[in-house]
Amino acid sequence: MRIIRGKFKTRYFRIPKSFPSRPTTDFAKEGLFNIIEHNYSLENLRILDLCAGSGNISFEFLSREAGTVIAVDKNFNCYKHMKMMSHKYECADDLTVIKSDLVKFLKRTEEKFDLIFADPPYTYEAHEEIADLVFERELLTDDGILIIEHGKRTSLKNITHFDFERMYGGVHFSFFQINDNDA
Repeated sequence: MRIIRGKFKTRYFRIPKSFPSRPTTDFAKEGLFNIIEHNYSLENLRILDLCAGSGNISFEFLSREAGTVIAVDKNFNCYKHMKMMSHKYECADDLTVIKSDLVKFLKRTEEKFDLIFADPPYTYEAHEEIADLVFERELLTDDGILIIEHGKRTSLKNITHFDFERMYGGVHFSFFQINDNDA
């Protein structure tokens, strides 16, 4: 994996072969960040990365100096890897790594975020629960967005506050935001 843009640009990082997560491909990540950068401001954001795995998305945001990131993953190896990489890239002050289940974290956090990115396993069957918790608990700022990565067999178009979807090969990103016509 590589960092596409920003202060860590062209840095590669490897994950162990037995790593328990599926990192977002560079092709899909580049498409995702093109959408984000062309539609939203990346200045001083408070970002939540759920099922952060390798930290691929978190480090891309930090490389672009988008703000601060809380990365959540329930796997200890993922947690340990992200902590190590934050020290290697000297960005530990801007990255908080938390070992927790995503649903438990969403139920207990009191923070609000400008952007929440969730990348649960493609076999995860509770995508709607993620969106419901984010919006019921009002975890987004007024202009905040929720992005859920999922596979092609999952459709999130009928979930409340769905805005649009983009596909990059087998990787799908669904965007959610409270719009004026949602009221």
